Amino acid sequence: MVRAATKRGINMHYINSFAPIENPNARLLILGSIPSKTSLIVGQYYAHSRNSFWPIMDDLVAATRTLPYTMRINILKSNGIALWDVLASCARASSLDSDINQASAHANNFELFLYTHQNITDIFFNGAMAEKCFNKLVLHKLKPNLIRYTRLPSTSPAHASITYKQKLKAWSVILQK
Repeated sequence: MVRAATKRGINMHYINSFAPIENPNARLLILGSIPSKTSLIVGQYYAHSRNSFWPIMDDLVAATRTLPYTMRINILKSNGIALWDVLASCARASSLDSDINQASAHANNFELFLYTHQNITDIFFNGAMAEKCFNKLVLHKLKPNLIRYTRLPSTSPAHASITYKQKLKAWSVILQK
């Protein structure tokens, strides 16, 4: 459900995240902040045509964007990769992470998720906002654990300060886990 609100004359929309892409044996969890408008419309993670997430997953685990979405998801699962967003809901004026109204942000239930996915050894943040929201809203609620946390460059088309090749090199760390 999308509800509208205004903050300082800016039209904000309340949005909800997707359910996690997961399996009980996942070793890695990749976290975004919250789906973009395009992803919400299509109902798929990283649906924007210029987002480099799926091309990177193609290069790393052969989850080619041209495959049906369910097949790409199954490839991630078979490679021990879970996918989710830090935020369960928030108000946001656009698809930009910088437009997230922090006061409206509510995190997903990571205590339960990590309890039911005890093979997770690494959490990778798809960009700085995912990491920031996790550190602010989630980390203090978790029991001490041996999970490693790593921020990766955002795959968003808005993060154009580094090349695809540089992003791919940084993201290749997930194959080493």
